[in-house]
Amino acid sequence: MVETRKFVYILILLISIFLFIIICDSTYIPITRTCITDKDCPSWKNYTGRCRKGFCILNRDR
Repeated sequence: MVETRKFVYILILLISIFLFIIICDSTYIPITRTCITDKDCPSWKNYTGRCRKGFCILNRDR
């Protein structure tokens, strides 16, 4: 009975961590800097700056 409860708790913990990683990895970081081309936007580690609708948006490199 106790082993089953521990297993369920660990399973819930691992699933919640997995979902948290998926949600955080899929978000993008908007930058309110105005731009005309992609070269106007800064790039950071693992992110590439792209110009979309006149504003810079950082997209994660894959």
